Order: sequence, then C-alpha cells, then structure tokens
Amino acid sequence: MSAKESTPKNQNGVQSLEIGLSILDILIDHHEPMMLKDIAQSMGMHPAKMHRYLVSLIRKDYARKLSDGRYGLGNRGNTLGPISLDQGSLLQRIMDAATEIKDTVHCGVQIAKWFNEGPIVIHSFEPDRPISIITRIGSRMPLTSSATGRLFASYQPDTLIKPLVRSEWQDDGHNPLFNKPTDLNAKWQDFTQLQTDIRSQGYATVTGDMLMGINAISIPVIPSAPKADETERSLIEQTPLEYAITIIGTPEQLPLGNGDIIDAVRSIAKRYQISQF
Repeated sequence: MSAKESTPKNQNGVQSLEIGLSILDILIDHHEPMMLKDIAQSMGMHPAKMHRYLVSLIRKDYARKLSDGRYGLGNRGNTLGPISLDQGSLLQRIMDAATEIKDTVHCGVQIAKWFNEGPIVIHSFEPDRPISIITRIGSRMPLTSSATGRLFASYQPDTLIKPLVRSEWQDDGHNPLFNKPTDLNAKWQDFTQLQTDIRSQGYATVTGDMLMGINAISIPVIPSAPKADETERSLIEQTPLEYAITIIGTPEQLPLGNGDIIDAVRSIAKRYQISQF
C-alpha cells in the first residue's frame, strides 16, 4: 500500500457519525446546556434534523434534555473534554466529605452514581466497627427498598423512574413499604408521596427495609453555586441527580431520630460544597 493510499483524506468515513461527534463537540465546547435552535444554527442544520441526532446521543447517554427544553451533556458526555476536570474535582470533594462523615458519625459510608439501569455503588468506606453490609462496590441499589434508591428515585424524572419502580414491584411481588395496595397504580400513588416527602426534607432513610437491623440515610450531591444567579441555581436543581452519599449503621450507631447526626452530616456536606440538603 502506498503512502498516498494510507492518508486519511483517501479513507471513506461514516458521515452521520462525524456529524454526531461534531454535535457532541459543540455541547462540550459550549460548557452549558443549549437550545435546539442554537445547536442547529451552530451546525448549519435544520432543527428537525438536529433533533434526530440529539435523540440518538441521548439514547447512548452522551446528551440529555433538561426540563426547560435545553440540551446538555449526559453521563458519558461528561467524561469527555475539559468538563471531565470539573467532574474529577467534584468526585474528589465527595470522597473527602464521605471520609469525614465516616470519621464523625462512625458509620459506613457509600458513594453511588446514577447509571441507565439505576444507582450503583462506586466507592465504599468501611466503619471503624465492622457491620454486616451486603452492598459493595458495583452493587445496584433497588429504588424502592434502599435509602440510596429512594433518594435517586425522588430526584430523577418520573418518566424515567416509574417504569423502573414498577418493574421492581413486579419482580419482587412484595415490598415492605407498600404491603397494603395490590394495584400498581395505587402503589405508585404512595410512592409519589414518598418522593415528595424526601425532596421536602432533603434526604432519604430506611430502617431495616433492605437488611434487618441496618439503618441508612442518603443525601443528594447537589454542588453549591454561591456565585450563581437565580436562573443558574434553578438549572442546577433541575439537573437529574448524579451522585449520592449514603450513611449505613446499626440502630445504635445511626438512630434516625437523632437530629445531631443529620446536623453533622449537613454541616460537612455544605463545607465541601457538595450538597444543599
């Protein structure tokens, strides 16, 4: 093969893939979500055609659509380009906060991240006094019976959460929190009230629902934006939850009625600017 034949300009590519990657480049370079018309204008493309590309990027989790209609990077997209530096800084703050929470309340602490199939534990910090924790790194947390799952279910769009929750109920056949209603629609009504309560207090709890004799508190990671204006703060609140910190302990170690523990966790989270619960 000659040098001329091996040059990139003589190799055929996939035009639609190159267009999709160019759209992804625009989202990365812009550093904030964009309206459909603005993305289309940047590409010199009709908005209807642009929308089809965005749908494909969303399906593969490279892009996402916010509640205000704008488009931004998805979980996979956030690992690309300079934005990943911010993500790394955030994750380090989360890990530092989790370590301090463990040392302060003397309980196990786990960090979970949202993926397409649900929240998965990505870091685990063992307590000084070992306790029986069945969840480890890589564990997928149920949305209905774990504090981590209930928290994510309360901060993600219902269009995403509802089918996952209904699937859990159908697979389990029974859930200790919803042992009275047998109709899935009635269960969902109860679950929406639980979501409201969790968002109102800013954290989720379980008392032995997933593992007998183990309590858990899960807090959302919503990075503080002290210099942001009201619009920017609103957009942060509308962004689907990506990380959560869960504290795990026995009823003696982690009594859920103890406001001092909640206050201590709240103080640490705010000091590391990772949560506003």
